[in-house]
Amino acid sequence: MKVILYTDVKHLGEMGDVKNVANGYARNFLFPHMYAVPYNEQTVAYFEARKDEIVARKEQKRKDAASLKEKLETLTVSLKMPAAANGKLFGSVSALTVSEYLAKNGFDIERKRIEIPGVTIKSVGNYHCTIHLYESANAEVKISVEAEATEQVAPKAGKKAAKEEAPTEAAKEADAE
Repeated sequence: MKVILYTDVKHLGEMGDVKNVANGYARNFLFPHMYAVPYNEQTVAYFEARKDEIVARKEQKRKDAASLKEKLETLTVSLKMPAAANGKLFGSVSALTVSEYLAKNGFDIERKRIEIPGVTIKSVGNYHCTIHLYESANAEVKISVEAEATEQVAPKAGKKAAKEEAPTEAAKEADAE
């Protein structure tokens, strides 16, 4: 079925695009959610009248993506994560971690748009990730993962060590005499 997209639909297209989709997809998803309208003379005339507005909107998105790309490429994501002495992280740095860091710094980027090589970062070091912005605009962002200063506490040897370390009330009284 031929439809004209009324709004931007992820993985399908943008407002004003003419697409061929399955009948069920159009009837059960696109039409009820007002994402698309059927392709006919009336809807074609409506979108032709709005063509200048749609083109201006797409051009504005391209400009916004270009300016955001410049800002992101100057940014270095510095993360401090708990790590072992050999540099291996006690966890990992994922797209969600990078997205949260960017949100704290005023960038509203969905985690799905962030692509980290190898899906996650599991050791200390410097890395690069790609952020997909709009159409073919992608930003390369530097990620610096550093080890967080943590105290290494030796694990106690079970209940016996706990009893030896914690003096009882009777032992405290005996020491006092």
